[in-house]
Amino acid sequence: MDAYIVEWLNILARWAHFVTGIAWIGSSFYFIWLDNHLEAPKDKDDDTRGVGGELWSVHGGGFYHSQKYLVAPKVLPETLHWFKWEAYTTWISGMFLLALVYWYGAEVYLIDRTVADLSPAAAVGFAVGILAGGWFVYDLMCRSALGRNDGIFAVVLFSMTAVLAWGLCQLYSGRGAYIHFGAVLGTIMVANVFFVIIPGQRRMVDAFARNEDPDPADGIRAKQRSVHNTYFTLPVLFVMTSNHYALTYGHEYNWLILMGITLAGALIRVYFVARHKGRTSPLPAIIAMLIIIAVAAAIAPKSRAATVQSVSMETVRSVIDSRCTMCHSSTPTHDAFPAAPGGVMFDTEDQVLAEATRIHQQTVVLKVMPIGNLTEMNDQERALIDSWYLSRND
Repeated sequence: MDAYIVEWLNILARWAHFVTGIAWIGSSFYFIWLDNHLEAPKDKDDDTRGVGGELWSVHGGGFYHSQKYLVAPKVLPETLHWFKWEAYTTWISGMFLLALVYWYGAEVYLIDRTVADLSPAAAVGFAVGILAGGWFVYDLMCRSALGRNDGIFAVVLFSMTAVLAWGLCQLYSGRGAYIHFGAVLGTIMVANVFFVIIPGQRRMVDAFARNEDPDPADGIRAKQRSVHNTYFTLPVLFVMTSNHYALTYGHEYNWLILMGITLAGALIRVYFVARHKGRTSPLPAIIAMLIIIAVAAAIAPKSRAATVQSVSMETVRSVIDSRCTMCHSSTPTHDAFPAAPGGVMFDTEDQVLAEATRIHQQTVVLKVMPIGNLTEMNDQERALIDSWYLSRND
């Protein structure tokens, strides 16, 4: 497929994914907030109608009165709004983007042969299996006795996600591993909506049509899955933007970094969900901040020796010309790039000097460039760039 067309498909799919993701997460956060702010109904007639809680709010110059029934009203209204397409379109657009960038472009963005020597077909096959398997294992856990103990379930689920993060980082490039970790969590979230929440709500509506009482278990299961989804949200949002943070996915212990940030994100949601219910301990948020600080400290670049070997521009240019300019040029020769990524070009000495800090950071400090090490830059060449950069900045 022409690289120019792929780039436009990438732009449009990413935009759609971003917009629909905002719609889904926004409605999800709102209903979690709403559920946790409900108060006992003031009107005794509401009790007899089965109202379990209510909330008054003001927004956009108007007053709103929300009520939640313990099970359902005795008579359903003619118009009943469902919240599902936000989730479905987020997943569809995300999967299209995943397939376009990481599966179609597996050789560039997914496979790192220094991690695992996979063929594109094998890499994509593993990815599809992991996405499906993640939902299957999670769903079995929820339906088992484990799902009835929230504390134990949370510990086991976190342990399973740690295994997932470690395994992905043994298969793929750091960038590819991170995005597939997020794709597994996102698939679980939308599958919760498609296979549990919406079917349960449909059964409740159908029970009304038959003049039967709805099964409260459907509401309980839906609430459980909705709560799980809200704790997945911040880790997934981090992963969606993680391609900008090479210092995380490019690190030797990238899977531990990912789990630290995942735990921090979940704890932040724990705090806010509890805060919605009133005054609460800030401990989860404090622990989350300490985790992030610890991760930042642990991966901080180590200082170099004061004395470094002097390396000429000519020597460095030969490395850059052979390892970098197939992509970073005004006329890239790699099929995946119709234009230089990020507009960064190394055609002239002035361009190399202007990007010296970025070259050093990406090839030496983070070791994420060349991407997927497509051009097989070796440690000796990275050491040359390191010495050149440090000597010119003495």
